Amino acid sequence: MNALKAFQMPKQVNISARSSSITNSFVNGIIPYIYPTEMEVKEALGILELDADDLRCAYCGDKSTEWDHLRSIVKNKKPTGYISDIYNLVPACGKCNQSKGNKLWNEWIVSEAVLSPKIRMVDDLEGRIKCLTKYEKWGNVKPIDFESIVDADIWKEHWNNCEKLHEDMRKAQELAFAIKQKIKKNLEY
Repeated sequence: MNALKAFQMPKQVNISARSSSITNSFVNGIIPYIYPTEMEVKEALGILELDADDLRCAYCGDKSTEWDHLRSIVKNKKPTGYISDIYNLVPACGKCNQSKGNKLWNEWIVSEAVLSPKIRMVDDLEGRIKCLTKYEKWGNVKPIDFESIVDADIWKEHWNNCEKLHEDMRKAQELAFAIKQKIKKNLEY
């Protein structure tokens, strides 16, 4: 193998590339987490036809490593109105959770997205879709209009804080780039 091909530089860090993490934090910071009862978890797993003793990804069947929001909690940098509760969470593997992102599960699962179950040619995809469709109807989940619940000034202040942080990150990235260029220019080999 060519030595240059085997060599991998570390990924360069971009400060402003973390903006989605900041937005997600601002959304997660306000949405409630409703912890399920043991009975609710058993019912959820039953609908998904999954075994608690060998928990698998609801989307592809690989070993589950986390719980994914079936309905995204963030879209277009704002909360969707869905929360973290058993009616909106399904066991998932990291590949599916990352690939799905904030897409609609029923569009993503049969899409050409990198690592989607369709692309990975997952067995019994139609059966999984059937279980997920049944699960989605379970609990009759509707989005909550958070903004109508809280004082408008507090709501606006929260999102202004988020935008200020994004702007500070953009400025920090510009400054970091300028510093990097000066350092690079002065390197002596």
